[in-house]
Amino acid sequence: MQSDNKKAGAGESSPFKGPGVGGGALKNKKIAIVCDWLTNLGGAEKVIMSLHQLFPQAPIYTTLYDKSRTKGFEKATIYTSFLQKIPLAKKKHTLMLAGMPMAIESLNLNDYDIVISSSHSVAKGIITKPETLHISYCHTPMRYAWEPWELEYRLQSFPRFTHQKIKKMIHKIRMWDRLTADRVDHFVVNSNYVAERVQKYYRKPSTVIHPPVHTEAFQIRSPEDYFLMVGRMIPYKRFDLVIEAFNHLGKPLKIVGTGPEESKLKKMAKKNIEFMGRLSDDSLKRLYSECKALIFPQIEDFGITPIECMASGRPVIAYDEGGARDTVIEGKTGMFFKEQTVDSLMQTLAAFGEIKWDSQIIKEHAEKFSEKRFHQELTEFIYSKL
Repeated sequence: MQSDNKKAGAGESSPFKGPGVGGGALKNKKIAIVCDWLTNLGGAEKVIMSLHQLFPQAPIYTTLYDKSRTKGFEKATIYTSFLQKIPLAKKKHTLMLAGMPMAIESLNLNDYDIVISSSHSVAKGIITKPETLHISYCHTPMRYAWEPWELEYRLQSFPRFTHQKIKKMIHKIRMWDRLTADRVDHFVVNSNYVAERVQKYYRKPSTVIHPPVHTEAFQIRSPEDYFLMVGRMIPYKRFDLVIEAFNHLGKPLKIVGTGPEESKLKKMAKKNIEFMGRLSDDSLKRLYSECKALIFPQIEDFGITPIECMASGRPVIAYDEGGARDTVIEGKTGMFFKEQTVDSLMQTLAAFGEIKWDSQIIKEHAEKFSEKRFHQELTEFIYSKL
């Protein structure tokens, strides 16, 4: 099914004129970018921003766009789906999941030689012409379709009598998600952890290109006497595990962020644990640069916060699973704890103080995840597939 795309923004589609390429095989190619939705600024949206900077003339296609909450796309040409016309859809995009597959398929990509989809939900399901090159940057196979714990967490927001109906809907979306993996010519993923998931659920090979981090925005300072944890207070982030460990140790811990578990976590915490709430970018950068280490106890597809902390010259203490394995070097830029338990974390914290950390070496390692590197690797990958 095709429908008229709604345009938001400025400019017109034209061949690629991005930085650092200037000619060659991409010069006369018409390129489009596709993403799930643009309704807030998270990690996936920052990748879209970086793609927009790399391909400034490429229009962006998406199901929903909320310009009030996604600053930085004012000069982009943005086309949206029919969902854009539904009242409150931009504010409550999670309620639109049943319509997302049809919405993404309704976007007309017939005019393009190359389509780059940035997908953690439905974006990879776009329909392109046979001769169009479709490269999908996969942040993860959609979690609510493939991870039971993610679905159960989301169901908590809905009345219990709706749960069975929602599970049936998700079953259909899961089948659609697997089917649409065959519409992608080449998968690019953000970590080796996601590469394993793409192979398992989609039976597709992929190439790892780590996402861009603005590493140049962080500075080295002298560390002070506290550890740091940053993130949204939801169950899988495992704030509870870290708080329990620091309750035992009595060491200073600063926590940045808010979320639905905040009240419960504050009741757990002793006086050595300080809740900072939401902070400005500058305040967070200072905390990164002056902490002893960042504690990262969760399983993430990649994980931006460890890179930001290492770009500030400070080490990371991470659980030995997920994307952290791609970014933390044991004994050089941080340490791993092997089990997601309080005892395992406490043992690693005890060993942490025995190592002399070199801030400059840590920062140099973080530079490997810069935006310039992302642009170069992705451009070279596209060239190789033409």
